[in-house]
Parts: sequence; C-alpha cells; structure tokens
Amino acid sequence: MRKYRVNVNGTVFEVEVEEISGTAAPAAAPAAAPAPAPAPAAAPAAPGQGEQILSPMPGNILDVRVKAGDAVKSGDVLMILEAMKMENEIMSPKDGRVASVSVRKGDTVEPDTLLCVIE
Repeated sequence: MRKYRVNVNGTVFEVEVEEISGTAAPAAAPAAAPAPAPAPAAAPAAPGQGEQILSPMPGNILDVRVKAGDAVKSGDVLMILEAMKMENEIMSPKDGRVASVSVRKGDTVEPDTLLCVIE
C-alpha cells in the first residue's frame, strides 16, 4: 500500500492505493469513456454590441434591478439569481450603459444564458 495526499479544491485527503503486481496479463482493459464535450463558449460580442453578462449557474431570477438605458458602474448589482436556495448578486463587470436585458423576474435560466448586455 502506498499513501498519497491529494488536494481537491483546497481540501486535502489522504488516500491509500494498493499496488498490484503479478505475472498474469490483465484482462482486457475497459474502454476509456469519451471525454465530455466542452461547454459552448459564449459568442463574443461584436464591436459596438457591448459585453454579454451570462448566467454563471442554473437558477431563478428573483429581481432585475436595471433596465435598458440605465447607466451602471463596475460592481453595481444588475440582478439577483437564486440557485440552491442562495441569492447570488450578478454584478456589472465594468462601467457603462445597459444595452439590453434578456430576462425578467421569475424566469428560470440555465448556465451561460444571456442575462443582459453592457456597453
């Protein structure tokens, strides 16, 4: 047995792994599972369209605090997204003006759903 210390997302686990040695050839190795398809990347905004604000996780929109045309500063709360009974503030990444809002209070969103665009 060999002991290893493994760090997973900041949590350290100690694991023991048994080394198997022998002269017999192993049975047919199981086929490797296909790699999961990468998540689709958000299409970059075309020049003049602004920065797309995407949902970071699935959830429900509890409140939309901006409307098209509103001026926002970096860090302003744009909307509240409830996920797993937690309220998450979706904040503006930059100073600008809200070009469009794509969701309403009560909408259910999936990851990478367009929430709004900041110019």
